[in-house]
Amino acid sequence: MRARRRGTIVGASALALALAIFFFTALQMSVLIGEAGAQSSDPQLGANAETTEPGAGIIRSAGGSVRPPANAETNAPTEPGVARELDLVDEMSPAKAQTPLVILGPNSDASVWSAVRHGVEGQVSIPDAKAGQLIQSFGTTWEWLRSQDGPLFKWGGYALGGMVALLAVFYLLRGRIRIEHGPSGVMIERFKPIERFGHWLLAVSFILLALTGLNLLYGKELLLPLIGKDAFAAVAEAGKFVHNNVAWPFMLGLVLVFVLWVWHNIPSYIDLIWLAKGGGLFSKGVHPPSRKFNAGQKLIFWATILLGVSVSASGLSLLFPYELPLFAKTFQALHQIGITSLFGFELRTDLTAIEEMQYAQVWHTIVSLAMMVIIIAHIYIGSLGMEGAFDAMGTGMVDRNWAIEHHGLWVEEMEGRQGTGGSGAATTPAE
Repeated sequence: MRARRRGTIVGASALALALAIFFFTALQMSVLIGEAGAQSSDPQLGANAETTEPGAGIIRSAGGSVRPPANAETNAPTEPGVARELDLVDEMSPAKAQTPLVILGPNSDASVWSAVRHGVEGQVSIPDAKAGQLIQSFGTTWEWLRSQDGPLFKWGGYALGGMVALLAVFYLLRGRIRIEHGPSGVMIERFKPIERFGHWLLAVSFILLALTGLNLLYGKELLLPLIGKDAFAAVAEAGKFVHNNVAWPFMLGLVLVFVLWVWHNIPSYIDLIWLAKGGGLFSKGVHPPSRKFNAGQKLIFWATILLGVSVSASGLSLLFPYELPLFAKTFQALHQIGITSLFGFELRTDLTAIEEMQYAQVWHTIVSLAMMVIIIAHIYIGSLGMEGAFDAMGTGMVDRNWAIEHHGLWVEEMEGRQGTGGSGAATTPAE
């Protein structure tokens, strides 16, 4: 019964966190798309902005175009379904009756190409139905979102740089967290080989994915000017190969880590005490109790699992284009349960196949950047930030004093098992 209650708590907590992450990100995406739409209608966009002549259905380019000028006489109707004077056949004017405008009627070149420009879909006889859409208008929004002036480029950089700066300030103020009573010389087995294998499989694959993914987002603007086009082309091609193939070890490591550690990461009341004391990270001599994983490590674990599953799902959708659409059905489910109306925003459910891919790419980028920010903090505290922390995953053995200060309850459990003949953690003198 107790195990069942714990399982229920874990499931409810995981579901709540997953929904919160999804709703927040979906809200941000809808806001960004709204901003993009507002920007595209801004008359101050610049020399390359396109404008539509009122009533004429003609799109002109401010930078110069071969399209009809504003004062040109065209066959576009002033109102939908209403023919202009030139469209009417005048029996008294044979020359006028022979004009091509009569043949075109309301379907003039200007109105047709205006509709094409704004994403109208036609019918095709070939199997690829996507070919019926000549111009995919949402593509301009998608391109802006990930461009140098878009929010993904800017805010992703702010988040990554901000975390690095925050950790630098923390290090200057707090310094490296030392073993308060010094090394004892007695080593305790912290992680078994299979646990370290799962961790490093996940860690190394994530770092490779992060570096190659950052090159896709920032490489053209930051790396290309430094190394030149030829070198950048080689780096980008190799990065694409690595990114597509290292995704599989990442997903395997994610599953392995979840299976090995999920039971140890169930939230408990002890975590509230740890959080209330800041984990002892900000004050010397403060060592809140914790078992094998403290509250901070549990937060990183669940963030890695939930965000990792999400980024894997969108990644699979990108690896198999048009085969695994995710967003139309998800948005429809959110509408049905009333989430979108609760938060006051709408999400389209009539997405085209190409729009599904664009949503997947944007979501993949957002979730990946969020994971990078979290993992940067994890790498810091597990290496430079805390003395003895890297040994846990480096050799699997940690000093007993370190273990008592940071995981005191876990040490008591392990030594208690060993003292009663159980399979407790092995202790050996340091060499």
